[in-house]
Amino acid sequence: MYDTTVYDTLRHKMRELAQEHDLLSTQVVITTAILTPEQAIGQPERQDFPLLKGKEKMVEADLGGSRGQAFTNWPGTFQGSLTEILALPLADNHERALFVSALNALARHTEKVGNTRHCRNEGPKLCGQKIVAYIQEHYGKPKLGMVGLQPALLAACAPAFPLRVLDLDPENIGQKKEGTLIEDGMVAAQDVAQWADLLFVTGSTLVNNTIGDWLNLDKPVVFFGNTIAGAAEFLGLKRFCPYSD
Repeated sequence: MYDTTVYDTLRHKMRELAQEHDLLSTQVVITTAILTPEQAIGQPERQDFPLLKGKEKMVEADLGGSRGQAFTNWPGTFQGSLTEILALPLADNHERALFVSALNALARHTEKVGNTRHCRNEGPKLCGQKIVAYIQEHYGKPKLGMVGLQPALLAACAPAFPLRVLDLDPENIGQKKEGTLIEDGMVAAQDVAQWADLLFVTGSTLVNNTIGDWLNLDKPVVFFGNTIAGAAEFLGLKRFCPYSD
């Protein structure tokens, strides 16, 4: 079962915004397409991103020419109105990916957010270069818990901070990357949440229904990535995604 508080809040915000801009009554068509890795991320210097390895797919919603994206391990396509998107039960990653990508497209279309598409080419490398300065400026030298393996961010943070990393991919769990053990996100989440001074959390948690683990904690949480663009705006969450489009 999904976190009703989070998703019901987003559904309400989305419906209000669509009504405010007359988008429900005009039956705006949303098309969600599965992107190839190159369409989604271009040709970055690193080749170990989940998108390039085929572990995740990016779905993209197009609403009146405004596009929003979401990462998912259960991609699919959809064509219909915002009213139909709002009626989805959100019972699995497939439905949540459709909902989240449409939410991002709507937020962009109504100018609530401007960066709803994944950075490309040199973007991931530049993001990795910027993250250390961002954390040091705002949080000093914290014990850092990273939720979701993002190779460029891990490579930058591993030498700079005490670090623990969680992931859900069985091929990553138990492996050492950049000298850091990748821990099981289903097993070690609570322990890492207690250990860390700062949590850097992938926006994909919004699709895989683990976002509730990282809300309302007594320490700072920063979400990263394009998936959570619209939700971060509507829920008042901090987001780091400096090179998204």
